[in-house]
Parts: sequence; C-alpha cells; structure tokens
Amino acid sequence: MTTIYHNPRCSKSRQCLAILEDKKEDLEIIKYLDTPLTENKLKDIINLLDIKPIELVRTNEAIWKQEFKGKEIKDDELIRIMVSHPKLIERPIVIKNNKAIIGRPPEKVLDILQ
Repeated sequence: MTTIYHNPRCSKSRQCLAILEDKKEDLEIIKYLDTPLTENKLKDIINLLDIKPIELVRTNEAIWKQEFKGKEIKDDELIRIMVSHPKLIERPIVIKNNKAIIGRPPEKVLDILQ
C-alpha cells in the first residue's frame, strides 16, 4: 500500500498522484486539508522523511509570513502549528514500505517505488 498525503488544488500533488496511478500503485489517498493530521502522525511522517520539522513548512504561505516568520520556534511547536494550519505542510508526501518522500518535483516519487 502506498499512501499519499494529497492536496487536489496543488498541481505538483496532482502530478505526483498521476504518476502513482500510472504505476498502478495500490493507493490510500489522504486529503490532509479535509482530514487533518494528528501531532503524533505528523511526527511519524517527519521521522520517516528524516528531516527537521521546519523542512516540511511551506514558508511562502501567507499565514507563515504573517504569524511565524522570523520567530524562534521549537520543533514541537512547529508540529503543533502545522497541525493547526495544515496549509503549511509541504505536499505531496508519499509513504511506502516505511519510506517517505516529499514529491517535489513529482518525479521524485519514482525513487520510493523501487
């Protein structure tokens, strides 16, 4: 099973999903804006990605620039912010066999399918 944390309004997320569908992956599609992640789930995803929480933040989003840019924010607080404001989570995120990637560029998803 391959899981994609997907935002249908995002062109990169749609392109990544199309690649997964073309490869006939058995998919679980989670529209994370409609079904928000829990703090624990987001921590698990960040651990699978092997990144710092800030690396998953979309720092060009208006909410980030208006409320959080330039502030010193600890990792746990960043996770809470992303849970409260899921638009700030970079997308798409694809998980397969306990490996995860951020599908940017969308073709990067091919790395996880092998």
